[in-house]
Amino acid sequence: MSNPVPAAVIPLRPNWTYMITITLVHVLGLMILLSLSLGPTSWRPYLFNWTSFVTFVICIHLFGQGITIGYHRLLTHRSFKTPKWMERIIAILGICSMQDTPPRWVCVHRMHHVHSDEIPDPHSPRVNFWWSHFGWLMFINRETYSIASLQKFAKDLLRDDFYMKLETNPYRQFIFIFGQVPVFFLFGFLLRLILGGELAVSLQAGSAMVVWGVIMRVIAVWHITWSVNSLSHMFGYQNYDTKEDSRNNWFVALMSVGEGWHNNHHEDPSAASVQHR
Repeated sequence: MSNPVPAAVIPLRPNWTYMITITLVHVLGLMILLSLSLGPTSWRPYLFNWTSFVTFVICIHLFGQGITIGYHRLLTHRSFKTPKWMERIIAILGICSMQDTPPRWVCVHRMHHVHSDEIPDPHSPRVNFWWSHFGWLMFINRETYSIASLQKFAKDLLRDDFYMKLETNPYRQFIFIFGQVPVFFLFGFLLRLILGGELAVSLQAGSAMVVWGVIMRVIAVWHITWSVNSLSHMFGYQNYDTKEDSRNNWFVALMSVGEGWHNNHHEDPSAASVQHR
């Protein structure tokens, strides 16, 4: 629209970790939807039941709050205080949403607030909509996850052993990411077994729970989070002249449980609640 990509972005240098992960998960989700509509009827109990779909809807908000309440309000802006054990639980919910380690997420979001909709902003829609939605994740940016940026923008988190261990070995997060798969499978399996289902039916129920409780939920939470960066900087109204493009967007607010009141948030980033007008 009006900005080039940040100068620190390396042209034609894909971030293969993000690109492959995001693409594969979306392809898997698309295959699941196509199988439901076009595949053999015998596959469908493995991929869908109403219990797993209700779990999907609930978990969008449960795990999504790991990003909204955890990564964003608590860790990035320190909008409220909570006991350390509760902070850990909320942070782990955020990790299970597959949006990287807490220090890296916090680093990028604090950079966004410092440079909002200026050229150094990692994900400004002034480049274009797709760049702000997820394109910025697909290419190497020398600044977003550099050691210098982490020390500058997420120094408080790096003082905490829990977050520091995740950062010194980012693959530790996969303990939580992959660990949720057997948890959801066992939940679906045991629930169906307790309700009197046969073994084969219970295995189907566990499989459907993984499909909707993990795979489809991760995709949904990704797009809800990304919409705050894209739609809430392009469409909506402004209560405040914040010298950048943040907007209050009712649709994003409904999807994200309040994050769409984005102009209000940019006016007062440390506020725990931004629900006015």
